[in-house]
Amino acid sequence: MQIEDAQREVRQAYMGGSVGQLVSAGIWLGSAALATWGSRTVGMIALIVGGMFIFPLTRLVLAMLKSPAAMSRDNPFNALAMQVAFTVPVAIPLVLAASHGQAGWFYPGFMIVVGGHYLPFVTLYGLRQFAVLAVALIAGGWLLPTVAPQAFALGGWIGGGLLLAVGVWLLATHLAAPART
Repeated sequence: MQIEDAQREVRQAYMGGSVGQLVSAGIWLGSAALATWGSRTVGMIALIVGGMFIFPLTRLVLAMLKSPAAMSRDNPFNALAMQVAFTVPVAIPLVLAASHGQAGWFYPGFMIVVGGHYLPFVTLYGLRQFAVLAVALIAGGWLLPTVAPQAFALGGWIGGGLLLAVGVWLLATHLAAPART
């Protein structure tokens, strides 16, 4: 299987990556809302626990939309997709340790980790939108503690907004050129 064929299959199976981004956006925005109008701890738990369900929720939504949501066994990106999925959970202790001393580093820390997690998606999907998302999340994660160190939930709102914007962009791209994607 050629790389372009493998990328096309990934895009077809996951609707160009749009559904995963929209599910992620919902979790981030829900977490930010809980941190804003509830408590920081509840918002943090919502992002961590909700993040564990991004892939199963994405598969559920794809099934409801009648998308195949699976790649063939011979797709060389099966292993890459699984490896990329584990980059965020292994970084949770690091983000928690950093935010223990500086609570305002929680969302920016996750923005950096999740942004780095999206870099391999450029190859996995063959879409530059994921590079834009990665750079925006990483830059926001670096800048936010300096610009607004006391705005705890702001990173959740920004991260969720970026995920939502890119999810809509990916969906529009996928729907505009279904034969090509």
